[in-house]
Amino acid sequence: MTNTTTTTPYTAQAETDRDATDEPFEGVYPAMTTPFTEDDEVDHDQLADNAQYMERAGVDGVVPVGSTGESATMSHDEHVAVIETVRDAVDDIPVIAGTGSNNTAEALSLSERAADAGADGLLLISPYYNKPEAAGFLEHYRTIANAVDLPQIVYNVPSRTGQSIPVDVTVELAEHPNIQGYKAASGDLNLISEVIERTRGEAFSVLSGDDGLTLPVASIGGTGTISVVANVEPERSCAMVGAALSGDYDRARALHHELSPLVRELFAETNPIPVKEAMHIRGRGGPRVRSPLSRLSEERRGQLRDLLAEYETSEPGAVDVPAVGGAE
Repeated sequence: MTNTTTTTPYTAQAETDRDATDEPFEGVYPAMTTPFTEDDEVDHDQLADNAQYMERAGVDGVVPVGSTGESATMSHDEHVAVIETVRDAVDDIPVIAGTGSNNTAEALSLSERAADAGADGLLLISPYYNKPEAAGFLEHYRTIANAVDLPQIVYNVPSRTGQSIPVDVTVELAEHPNIQGYKAASGDLNLISEVIERTRGEAFSVLSGDDGLTLPVASIGGTGTISVVANVEPERSCAMVGAALSGDYDRARALHHELSPLVRELFAETNPIPVKEAMHIRGRGGPRVRSPLSRLSEERRGQLRDLLAEYETSEPGAVDVPAVGGAE
């Protein structure tokens, strides 16, 4: 999927840039927020600007209308319009559209519409609430993969869906030519390691879906991240992942620890509440989230603003981590 190298605008980091590989998905893919106007409409101008900003920062692709993009509170028409806006805004990076649902027919319809809107790939959350058996998981994902000829990523996030996709199911799905990736957001490194181990013979990428585990997942064979923190600090995220994938674990660890205070703050309340506030502080859209979510608490807003100021004036690898931690 990705034919470019992860780069950053800091020439001192050139030695950690990695060569392109044959992995279907590799690098940093921000799980984009969806900015809303004061009238609760999608702010398409700001959305396009955010996508272009991330492309300039060196990300390997963008992921609109996922959980971070508040897809659960968007109409299907809004969903497709967001994909079209992002696809039109970026030049040389893939757009991986979130099109999952707990209803197979609905997920298929969204996936077909996303393909028509120009999406380069699909991110499909596992069916939530229904709690399917193994056969149901397989039928759900194969139905979409057979009908839509785009690379697809299976998304395992049991904290939101109530159920983890069994490893045996994931391994079997990896044999399908259109199912080329796995977003790992279970928090279970043993499970993630087994998925990586048992799919090594397939054209299949495992991407971290937990920002705090991106480096550990890379160390056991993961190929990158679908990231929340990359909305706010895309250069640092690219520098960390680029260092890890090039084998420079000293630099990758330093950047991991540098980003960790921000990662913790971005998940202090339900995602995407804090990251929408962080984007607002950085001038990248209003803080509005759609009901039933609510704006970040006032106490947290001040802490987040102070923390972001620590990153503002320093290049990746130059932040005083103890000072940043003390800002929490």
